[in-house]
Amino acid sequence: MILPIIAYGDLVLKKKAIEIDHSYPGLQTLIETMYETMYGAKGIGLAAPQVGLSIRVFIVDGAPFEEDEELKVFKKVFINAKINKESGKKWTFNEGCLSIPEVREDVERFDTIEITYLDENFKQHTEVFSGIKARIIQHEYDHIEGILFTDRLSVLKKAMLKNRLDDVKKGKITPDYKMKFLPLKKKKR
Repeated sequence: MILPIIAYGDLVLKKKAIEIDHSYPGLQTLIETMYETMYGAKGIGLAAPQVGLSIRVFIVDGAPFEEDEELKVFKKVFINAKINKESGKKWTFNEGCLSIPEVREDVERFDTIEITYLDENFKQHTEVFSGIKARIIQHEYDHIEGILFTDRLSVLKKAMLKNRLDDVKKGKITPDYKMKFLPLKKKKR
């Protein structure tokens, strides 16, 4: 079942998500559904807040970067993740987000991260990732922290994007995947 992706402007995207434990109801089904939703939208990552759940779960799959052998097999579930350390040089990459369709901007992030997380079987891992893998994880990790990639842009850049972001918020866009937009406010007479 494909879930609607929550559009920019919804408060669930700005909340810091809560941790869960192994008793969270329907977790395996949720993870499968999140993958189906992400693939349907042609994404490489999806966080639970993007499907309306303020819990610390996100998934990644680097397969769309098929020219890179390492990324082809980079498919993981992250539960209750915590970035312990960011290091290396900062570098810029053009990012987009399924919750903010039709908007892409250059975002600067650290090259390397160390992250502790639980997998879908609640086995704990502490791993180091770098390059595109680190970037994908950092982008999705931001979602469970209530941060969007647009929050990492300069004030000037955000001002330049205001109309496009308002169009997303108001549902004045037509992505090729299912989305949930904020209800439009009725004007008072």
